[in-house]
Amino acid sequence: MNQNQEKNIYEEGQVLLMNKPLHWTSFDVVRKIRNTTKAKIGHAGTLDPLATGLLICCTGKMTKKINEYQAQEKEYTGTFTLGAVTPTFDLESAPEQFKDTAGIDEALLHATTQRFMGQQQQLPPIHSAIKQNGKPIYHLARQGVEVKVEPRNIFIKEFELTKIEMPVVFFRVVCSTGTYIRSLANDFGAALGCGAYLSSLCRTRIGEFKLEDAVEVSEFIEQHKK
Repeated sequence: MNQNQEKNIYEEGQVLLMNKPLHWTSFDVVRKIRNTTKAKIGHAGTLDPLATGLLICCTGKMTKKINEYQAQEKEYTGTFTLGAVTPTFDLESAPEQFKDTAGIDEALLHATTQRFMGQQQQLPPIHSAIKQNGKPIYHLARQGVEVKVEPRNIFIKEFELTKIEMPVVFFRVVCSTGTYIRSLANDFGAALGCGAYLSSLCRTRIGEFKLEDAVEVSEFIEQHKK
């Protein structure tokens, strides 16, 4: 396939399943693919820099499908670290307010997950990309500006702890779009009374699209050099 044919394929529209690397922003992935394909491109659902996993990128005419894909159910795996909190609810900021976790056993941990099942309202982190007066609120939060966030209606279909190595618990969550796993970590820690923050996160599924079918960004770029 020559370069003109390849360009035409991406302009006509492709759905690309990418595995976002750790420390990259979602836009970093988009920019790399845009530079490689020279096509219009967008992604369906932001992942934080400290998260990895499935990022759906749509090129050309398929960018019209972004909102449809973004609205679909998501699955995540990762870890919560108990016994402290962070201002960002993850490791973008340093842990603080350390508390003892000695009285927390496996039975309590599993029972507490049940409190977060089903339809509920969740308060997003103030360090997030939600916009206030046209600016992402994390910019305002970093400047010390008071930020007010409104709770969101979310749905958690599945929430299980897959391994417990105190103070770290490994989880799997299936949830609606708009769910912040960072907020779930913080709320889970609050419910236990010891605090918790998100220490790792991987998105494994969006609707019917699975991480196991995704391509590494470096591999994608390499393929298009040939």
